[in-house]
Amino acid sequence: MAKIEEEPTSSSMQQAPSSYMFLLNIMSKRRTWACLFFLVYGTLLTSSWNFLKSMLSWYNLQAQSSTSGWPAIYASVLLGTVFGLLSMVAALVVMVPAVLVTWITVVVLLAFFGKPKRTLVVEGRKITGEIFSFVVKILLTEGNVVAAVCAVLGYFVLVRRNSE
Repeated sequence: MAKIEEEPTSSSMQQAPSSYMFLLNIMSKRRTWACLFFLVYGTLLTSSWNFLKSMLSWYNLQAQSSTSGWPAIYASVLLGTVFGLLSMVAALVVMVPAVLVTWITVVVLLAFFGKPKRTLVVEGRKITGEIFSFVVKILLTEGNVVAAVCAVLGYFVLVRRNSE
């Protein structure tokens, strides 16, 4: 009787589209995720370097025509904002798997302690909300700190560069 019930399951697995199975096979490899990780960080680095070069060229044009310090302030605030956002994106890429592993660990530990399934689902939802809100608060705080540091450093570098 058990073999009869297993046969439809195994035949339904064989009927899955080959492209889906190919994608599933590729995405289950660790090197695929490592390549995606390096691709995302490489793209972030390249775009930030190009943005930095374009921002410095804009600043040079503005600094030649203006004697006030406003172009340096605009440029440093914009640089701080962009690099703060980039740092938050980079931290988000690392945060998602860490939160997922933490959540799975907590739910498995609750299951081992004999919690009923309904209680486990409710506790799992509550824990997910708490973990997510805690991590987002940390992410925003660190992103703001990076943005502020980049803005201040950028301002002093641009003012020093303009005075030379």
